[in-house]
Amino acid sequence: MSSDRVLPLTDSQEEPSPFPLERYSQVHLKREGEKLLLVLPTLPQKEESNDWSQTWQQIKYCLKSNDRATQAGTVVYLVAQDRLLDGRQLQAIAEALKEERLLLKCVRTSRRQTAVAAATAGYSVEQETLTQPFGVNSTQVVLPLAEPLYLKTTVRSGVTIRHPGTVILVGDVNPGGEIAADGDIIVWGSLRGIARAGVKGDRECRIMALRMEPTQLRIADVVARAPAVAPKEFEPEVAYMTQQGIRITGAIDFAKTYSFSQKVKGWVEKGTKYEG
Repeated sequence: MSSDRVLPLTDSQEEPSPFPLERYSQVHLKREGEKLLLVLPTLPQKEESNDWSQTWQQIKYCLKSNDRATQAGTVVYLVAQDRLLDGRQLQAIAEALKEERLLLKCVRTSRRQTAVAAATAGYSVEQETLTQPFGVNSTQVVLPLAEPLYLKTTVRSGVTIRHPGTVILVGDVNPGGEIAADGDIIVWGSLRGIARAGVKGDRECRIMALRMEPTQLRIADVVARAPAVAPKEFEPEVAYMTQQGIRITGAIDFAKTYSFSQKVKGWVEKGTKYEG
């Protein structure tokens, strides 16, 4: 097994608070800073069909009624909520926005299928869980991780994938691309962009890649820059949390050699006094 690679630490960065999914009965546009949100209504309870034709007519009417003072090229975030959208429908929305001189940049959704379709189409993705029912104190509820998000694509520069669980990517993360996950991140390819695992504070999470050349790594609240010197030969590697910060080592025998210690809130070699 290769020796550990030490990563220089950077100042911690606060994770932006998750976008609250809101409930509306009609498609509407909403400003959020320099960008626009195109918000789709959530599906009515017990609704089995996405009723795309009705939603599509609402989208077109909403865009035609848009304030013409909106600057050309304004970035739009599609808040799809629990709507199930495929690549064809996302492309139709993007083209409708383009006709109004608007640019679809990101898709926010609570549906895994929609997240996959958006990522495959080259858009940034923010997959989120639905908000808690009214009257439930969110500080008293610990939500389990969402099902893993499986993607087969290239995360290009400017694209961000966010998921409240583990992300498994078959493909590369290019410089300028980013993956942020509440769970682990597994890249079956080259990781040259930014990877943030355990964004809700789970120090047990890991980042794995066949070729580890990240711009930046983050696990829980610890951020590290890329190693100053790249290895002479690449092998599958894993980034993990230790008492001293984030380290990178060979992934092949990691599970046999290391265990997570609740005492130190980090991974330690098995058989040490910190194990357990």
